[in-house]
Amino acid sequence: MTAHPTNPTCVLALDQGTTSSRAMLFDRHGRPLATAQEEFPQHTRLGEGGVDLGIVEHDPEDIWRTQLDCARRVLSDSGTPATAVAAIGITNQRETTILWERATGRPVAPAIVWQSRVSAPVCARLKARGLEADIRRRTGLVLDPYFSATKIVHLLETMPGLRERCAAGEILFGTVDTFLIWRLTGGRVHATDPTNASRTLLFDIDRQAWSAELCGIFDIPPAILPEVRPSSGSFGTTAAALLGAELPIMGCAGDQQAGGFAQGCLAAGDAKCTYGTGAFLLCSTGSRHVESSAGLLSTLGCAGGAGPNYMLEGSVFVAGSLVGWLRDGLGIIRRARDIEPLARSVADTGGVMLVPALTGLGAPFWDPHARGLLVGITRGTTAAHIARAALQAISLSVADVVSAMEQDAGAALPRLRVDGGAAANDLLMQMQADVLGRPVERPAMLETTALGAALLAGIATGFFADAAAVAAARCVDRVFEPQISDAARRTLVEKWHDAVCRSRGWAT
Repeated sequence: MTAHPTNPTCVLALDQGTTSSRAMLFDRHGRPLATAQEEFPQHTRLGEGGVDLGIVEHDPEDIWRTQLDCARRVLSDSGTPATAVAAIGITNQRETTILWERATGRPVAPAIVWQSRVSAPVCARLKARGLEADIRRRTGLVLDPYFSATKIVHLLETMPGLRERCAAGEILFGTVDTFLIWRLTGGRVHATDPTNASRTLLFDIDRQAWSAELCGIFDIPPAILPEVRPSSGSFGTTAAALLGAELPIMGCAGDQQAGGFAQGCLAAGDAKCTYGTGAFLLCSTGSRHVESSAGLLSTLGCAGGAGPNYMLEGSVFVAGSLVGWLRDGLGIIRRARDIEPLARSVADTGGVMLVPALTGLGAPFWDPHARGLLVGITRGTTAAHIARAALQAISLSVADVVSAMEQDAGAALPRLRVDGGAAANDLLMQMQADVLGRPVERPAMLETTALGAALLAGIATGFFADAAAVAAARCVDRVFEPQISDAARRTLVEKWHDAVCRSRGWAT
């Protein structure tokens, strides 16, 4: 094995997302040096007559292959030897559920993606037993197909012999971070961090531990669960043959919490929204676990100090994927970036309202049976009106979550920090400021999930001095100020809520 240098030059972030895997190198100032990215297939299942069943799956081998390829490519393309890497940080799509054989590392089923509604019957059954309140009290989460435990139950109930193999210790469970750590370490480490564990419905966020009571409620063998380690700390070392040296894995966090860490959301009241496949909002409540009464989740963020960093979270299931649907489903744009000029070609939506409930509604409604709605169409409606309505729908979905956060927190958010690929869309960001009635602050570095993973790993190894590196690495690119009147905002929100109401329960 080659000795590790005493003066490394970079940190390697592995950013495993819903539609692609990415690897990025960051220098001591938190600046990106190089990037490699690769998309991988999405698998959906249709029922009789082509009906969308709401089932979304990934091949775990595609996840592994693309993530490893990106890591190798970012090193080779940039001319960076593995020995120049101080540490690896991992951030990942959350809730996506993978089960694999302990002996071979082979997955026993496709990965069930966080978007999948396949376990909706499991949720309905548990709700009918009156268990939701207890589950919510322990986990901070609602009982929804979004989360990992119900997906595990679905696999246990549909795969013969799987429950017995799990109880015998032959099968392991992990969210995507855990699966990658297992593969990267050659099967030596089966671990996750609190931000990912807190998204499974099996983790008590007050006790900061797996819950025997929750495992009993879901009838999930505890033997399959990974060890929970601090987000900034050791997760083992990579097998030398994978990247050319044994590299320490020193950071791990779910994508939204990693983005929140990079955005400096460490004090009560700090809030951010990441626009990716979905739109995900986090608002720190500091050391206080706030139980939402407005349809939000309570979860754990990356801690900047000794104690936990509790957060309120709202998840909008469809954001960037709505633009993807306009491109791939309707064919009204050729590339995702074409939506902004098309939407700008008209002054307004022409009365068109789009509710993007393509996989149900997330926060604050939590309706897995809602379906997408396009209303207000006339003979004068064009592709441009629909494109503008799509961007408006994303901004209004986010505004609903912000309103719920303010209700729970008992205070108005002074501003919203934004990141993610769709945050580059100036029209969308202006719409967001308009419907919120407050400033939207966009950083120069939009891929904050990868930066957060790099900061967690770099702080743990001393590559970054301390959490002050978060602020130093963050540079504001532009602030969008509201430009519409309060009366116009109220009218728009009222129409939106009317449309949302009409979309709910459609697929029951």
